[in-house]
Amino acid sequence: MADYLEIIYDEKSHPLNTYPKKLIKYLFDCYGMTAGQKILEPGCGRGEFLDAYRRLGLECHGLDLSPCAGGFLEGIEVKQANIENESLPYRDNYFDIIYSKSLMEHLRHPEKYLSEVFRILKPGGKVLCLIPDWESNYKTYFDDFTHVTPFTKISLRDILLISDFTDVNVVKFRQLPIVWKFPLLNIFCAMISPLIPVRTQTKFLRWSRELMLIGRAKKQFP
Repeated sequence: MADYLEIIYDEKSHPLNTYPKKLIKYLFDCYGMTAGQKILEPGCGRGEFLDAYRRLGLECHGLDLSPCAGGFLEGIEVKQANIENESLPYRDNYFDIIYSKSLMEHLRHPEKYLSEVFRILKPGGKVLCLIPDWESNYKTYFDDFTHVTPFTKISLRDILLISDFTDVNVVKFRQLPIVWKFPLLNIFCAMISPLIPVRTQTKFLRWSRELMLIGRAKKQFP
């Protein structure tokens, strides 16, 4: 069987661009990250988000099912593991931050994954997960046949709380850098979103309609 990463995220249909760098800088500033922190990205794929974190001074580690993951990364360890069925190959209390984007919706048992995340986070460490918002993506959610677990703002909050995390916060998020700078543009995007074709290929229109969830939580000190 062909590798998922090579088919779905080939460079022709998903060319490398500057978006990962912009997103990671935004998250770095908003969520109080600092240079020198140790970060893991399960489901790191090609590795462009990890590369952006590395450029901001974090100690980066990647993990993915695909042997093709992290193909263009230099100086970053990428381990291969089945996140769904295996323990994460790291010792307890090891990472300051565990970041993932578009990962947990692919897991049939995300609670098992989060228990492993909790184990390998240091006390005081943070989990930061970006997940498609079911309410704004439901018409196209299963265009990706590997999507198995939809999340809403409420269900993401609840699974983080059930997994023993504290300081849980979940927000809806547009993947448009211009609205990060000018938040009032979210109102305009919300107004035009019902008029946007469901499967438009124009990213500005698509990301005006489709929202992500950002879940942030903390492992409490004992």
